[in-house]
Order: sequence, then C-alpha cells, then structure tokens
Amino acid sequence: MIEAIVTDIEGTTSSLAFVKEVLFPYARERLADFVRTRRDDPEVKAVVEEIRALAGRELDLEQVIARLLEWSDQDRKIPPLKTLQGMIWRWGYENGDFQGHLYEDAARMLRRWKLQGIALYVFSSGSVAAQKLLFGHTAFGDLTPLFRGFFDTRTGSKKEPESYRKIAGNIGLEPGAILFLSDVEAELDAAAKAGMKVIQVVREEALQPPSAFLQVCDFEEIDRLLQQGSMGPEGSPQPAHQADGGKK
Repeated sequence: MIEAIVTDIEGTTSSLAFVKEVLFPYARERLADFVRTRRDDPEVKAVVEEIRALAGRELDLEQVIARLLEWSDQDRKIPPLKTLQGMIWRWGYENGDFQGHLYEDAARMLRRWKLQGIALYVFSSGSVAAQKLLFGHTAFGDLTPLFRGFFDTRTGSKKEPESYRKIAGNIGLEPGAILFLSDVEAELDAAAKAGMKVIQVVREEALQPPSAFLQVCDFEEIDRLLQQGSMGPEGSPQPAHQADGGKK
C-alpha cells in the first residue's frame, strides 16, 4: 500500500519549458547584478562563502560571479547556485513577473491524494526555497500546505539510491510504501534500487517504449493505478505501458 508519494517537479508536475525558458533565463540575466548589489545580505554572503569553500581557495566577488555564471550555463546541480537562483526567483514571484507553472491534473490529484491521507513530498534539483516558491505561486493558489516536506540536492544526488534511502528515513516509512514520480529514468532507477515504487511521467511527447518503467501521461493515470493497486512488486522496475491497457 502506498502511504507517501515523492514527486519531481520539472517534466512531472510542471512543464520543462517553464523552468528552461522562464526561470533559468530570468535568474541568469539578473545573477551578476543581484550578487553585486546584495553582497552584504547575509543570505548572499553565505552563498559566496560556500562557493569559496568549494573552490578551496580565496575568490574575489567577480570570480565568484564568473563561477556562478559558468555553472548556470552548464545547468550544474550545485547547491549554492540553486540557492541563489531561488533568491532571484523569489523576487520575480513576489513582483508578479511570472507564476509557477503546474499541470491542472497534477494540482487536482495532489489535492485528492492529500484528502485521502497520502503524505506528499517533493524531491527536486531546485532548492527547497525555489520549490516552495513555485508551488506557492500557481494559478491554482498556494499549494505548499499540501506537502509534508521538501528535499533538494543537499539530501544527495537524484541519481544515487542513497538519497532515496535518506528520504525514506526522514519520512519514517519503509521504501516500499513510497511512490516516486519523475520523468528521468536515471532518477527512477536510483529510487527503485533504494526499494521505492516508481512511475515515469512522460508529459509533452509520446510514450517512449521500450522503458524499464511503467509510463503514464498524467497524474490521473497514476490515480487509477493507485486505486487498482497496480504498482507491481515492491521497488522493482515496471514494464512500460499505459494505465488504459497498454495503448501507445
């Protein structure tokens, strides 16, 4: 029985295009000026010091900015970059420059699962602060109260089984009672190796057989599988098919 659901964001609850075409460019364009003008802000100072610690040597502010811009251009999943991006996005959300994108079916099913007593969590490469901003500023209202917890890469890599074991330990459930949702096979593989049940969400393109994992197009299909108890053996990869009987 599934007692908790842990969901990815990009390509799962939310459009990849929103993240890649709205959020990332917005932060990239403002990153240098944000660090320069807020260099004395305690949150920014902490990020700068973390980057210096990662470098293992003293960097001046412009060198720190250059490193951040390089990581941004490479889409690196490095915690201090993600933290800084989250700060910039907070400014954008609060100023009404954009809303957090969420698929309608995801908003609806998350609310349903919450009412059914399923514990909901997020695991994303974006910082916890950025996750809360996205779910807190959607066309469907503030959805952060739906979730019991948020995890980011400070927990560990999304492609390493140990990260999912840590999440299960934090939640306080056996991995087999947890369902992980993502569009990325490497993440699903890591979660499955940790003992979680997994489903691959394929949003804006056709299902892609052959896949090691059960694939769905939206959260309504996931809900049907939950109602049917069709998760398969605990923690094992699932054969690719749709919830409507395998139609491609």
